[in-house]
Amino acid sequence: MKINPNNVDIIISAVSSKQYPEMNLPEIALSGRSNVGKSSFINTIVGRKSLARTSSKPGKTVTLNFFNIDDQFIFVDVPGYGYAKQSKKDREKWGKFIEEYITEREPLAAVIQLIDLRHPPTQDDVMMYNFLKHYQLPVLVVCTKMDKIPRSKVDKHIKIIKEKIDFDPNDVILPFSSVDKKNMDKVLDVISNIIE
Repeated sequence: MKINPNNVDIIISAVSSKQYPEMNLPEIALSGRSNVGKSSFINTIVGRKSLARTSSKPGKTVTLNFFNIDDQFIFVDVPGYGYAKQSKKDREKWGKFIEEYITEREPLAAVIQLIDLRHPPTQDDVMMYNFLKHYQLPVLVVCTKMDKIPRSKVDKHIKIIKEKIDFDPNDVILPFSSVDKKNMDKVLDVISNIIE
């Protein structure tokens, strides 16, 4: 799969289902805790430096950001979870918002869940993965920040993540680096298979 970076743009930051775009394109949601590297992942995959901007206030954004990726599919950036300073009220609002999108959105084809390869999955990571599997959604688990650990330890870290989230063998799990673009082609191949 090739993406023309000149034909990639944000469509809308939606705060309710009434604002979701209707473009007859498959949607792939991006899920992960705050600071896991979602913006860097999006920018790397589409070949743009600042399409997705990192928030100066992690955990505060409660919008779904829809990106048209070369008229082939739509990335839907879901607000990051697990931010410690987020209030209970904000977490509840976030939960309802995400649940509504994931359980009711017809064009949703799959979810990419980003997990930091350096650390065991958090309780929030495990809960999100279980939630997605409960609704029988295909999941590509992308383990970010691969460049931060020795190559010889990558497989060991992947094994820990698989065990902790009770990984479904029907899904795909890939280590990934936004710095050296390691496994970018493999991620694009999985996306291509999903949208076909």
